[in-house]
Order: sequence, then structure tokens, then C-alpha cells
Amino acid sequence: MKDLNCLKASKEAGIDSQSILLLSNIAKEAAIKGGRKLMEHYGKLTSIKSKGRSGDLVTNADLASEKLLIEYLNKETPDIDILGEESGLNGSKDSLYWCLDPLDGTTNFAHGYPFFATSVGLVWKNKPILGAISVPFLDEIFWCAPGIGSFCNNNPIQVSSCSKLIDSLLVSGFAYDRYTTEDNNYAEFIWLTHRTRGVRRGGAAAVDLAYVAAGRLDGYWERGLSPWDLAAGIPLVEIAGGIVSDYPIGQFDLENGRVLACAKGIHKEIQGELSKVIPLDKIIYGSIAS
Repeated sequence: MKDLNCLKASKEAGIDSQSILLLSNIAKEAAIKGGRKLMEHYGKLTSIKSKGRSGDLVTNADLASEKLLIEYLNKETPDIDILGEESGLNGSKDSLYWCLDPLDGTTNFAHGYPFFATSVGLVWKNKPILGAISVPFLDEIFWCAPGIGSFCNNNPIQVSSCSKLIDSLLVSGFAYDRYTTEDNNYAEFIWLTHRTRGVRRGGAAAVDLAYVAAGRLDGYWERGLSPWDLAAGIPLVEIAGGIVSDYPIGQFDLENGRVLACAKGIHKEIQGELSKVIPLDKIIYGSIAS
């Protein structure tokens, strides 16, 4: 575990092992609280609005969950800044900050599809350190901390031992700008569907990452993501023994919105296959969308 990026970030931030445990418990409790708030609203939404992009929704559940998260974290860690999906940045990204997604999978939630989560990550200068992801419909809490491990409901988890892409089950997704950009992941999805046992589309990046960390899925890639989609799940996968990078090549960067997270045994093979993909013509898909 000594070479983990999240462990290096925690040391850069000057966080000792006792503080790591305390902060991981705070992240876990925050995610649980957020998830419980979501379940209070599940199937009983009173407000669903668009943020201006097709498919990018916000509900009264998102807002209620984030309000609760911010209140709790401000009480427990008043000196740590907060970046929330709905409320924006309160403070600075130049030091330690919480990165919150009160409801990851809003479209799923709004339709009563029970694949959604509350995600709480701790970040040092855009480098994820630890986090927690609550999947409340399934009563599961995934959490991690460098030097301690990755867990689901306090049971240790690890990535799969898959060593051949053809034997893998992957997951991916499509960004909100998929109707207007050629780089929309459609071609990659088709390409890898024919080179694996299957590719799923879950609709909640945090849950996708949690499932990779738990070995339920062998790998995940996506583009067009935001920091709050990734901040908790990245260290979860890394600490569980997986590899996290950009794709088709390069190091992971929380700010560029691209990620490949998978079992070590298939990382190079996925990178190689993704590097071969030629994007589909956006005009074809534009005509379908219209």
C-alpha cells in the first residue's frame, strides 16, 4: 500500500493515521446520512428540474441531501472546505476539501430505478485521499482509507483477479454532451462489448467504482465526469488493489473528467483496445436524437 496515490496525498496533507481513521468515519457517517435522506424522498419527489443540459436533472432530494451533508461536515470539520455538486465551492481547492455528490444517479432516482448513491470524498489539492459511497436502496456503505483498507459494510473488499479482457464484465456510461460531441463513448462501448463478456451501463459513476472495488465488475471507463463523481470512488478502487488511470493512456487527473479503473490484470489490455477505437460519426447519432 506504500505506493498508493491516495496515501501519498494524505502524507502531503500532513494527515496522521489517527486523523485518517477519524476522517474516514466522518465520511462514512456523512454518506449514510445523505443516503437516508434520499430514501425519505424515494418515490415521493415533489420537484424535478433540468440544469440546462439534456438529461442533467436536479431534484428536491439532491438539494435536501446536500444541505444535510454540508451541515454535518461543517459541524464535524469546520476547517475543511467543501465542494458540492449543487452548491459549488465553499472555500478553496488549494488545500484539503470535501467533494460531495448528494445524489449520483439522479435520472435513475427520478424514474424509480434503484441504482443511485450519495458520495463523499476527501481531496488534497485535487488528489483524492479517502471516501465513502452509500447505496441506500441496497443498504450498503462502501468506504476506504489509506493504511486501513476498502470495505463494504465493514467487510474488506478487493478488486477482481480477472486477467483476460475476454473474461471480464465491464461498466461504462455516457456524458450529458453525448448528443453534440463525437467523443461520446458510443464507439468504445460497442468495441469493448465485442471483446468482453459484456458491458453494462449503470448510470451512477460512484456505484460503478464501488462495484469495481468490490470485484463485482472487472473494470470501468468513462469521460465527461465531474470531480464529485470520482472523488470517493477513486481511492476506494486504488486501496482495494485496482489501477486508476486516464484512457487510453496517461495518469488520472480528477479535473479532466476521464477515468479507467479496473483490475490490474486487464489494465494494459483495456488501454490497448481503447486506443484502437475510432469515434462514430456524430451526425448519425444526432439524427437519431432529433
